[in-house]
Amino acid sequence: MKTETRLTVRYAETDRMGIVHHSNYAVWFEAGRTDFIKQAGISYSELEARGVFLPLYEITARFKSPARYEDEIAVITSLKQLTRVRLLLSYEVVNTTTNTLLATGETLHAFTNTALKPLNVEKALPDVYALLKESTGG
Repeated sequence: MKTETRLTVRYAETDRMGIVHHSNYAVWFEAGRTDFIKQAGISYSELEARGVFLPLYEITARFKSPARYEDEIAVITSLKQLTRVRLLLSYEVVNTTTNTLLATGETLHAFTNTALKPLNVEKALPDVYALLKESTGG
């Protein structure tokens, strides 16, 4: 499963050079991740209400072409890998007007309980694990 999150580049996201500052890509990845989880069948707030957190373990980004003020972009998100204790999401940020690939990236998250201790999500929430597993095609 792939999800698409549409955004418009805001002025505050740009730097003196008139391009999007690199720090905003992490925020855009988060928007894509939130949409992905929701479209998989459960919201982030529901996960947290059920005692599961997804802290960020690792993030990578590769910048291909600059985004600029008022560009219409799409963050395309997919679940690359799922284990009982982690999930790896991948992202493509695309200018929707020119169809130019702007950036790619990945975020690695751990499943934890509210005390931030590792959690086997398949055991703790088998329904959530099944929803996520289905979104990988397996």
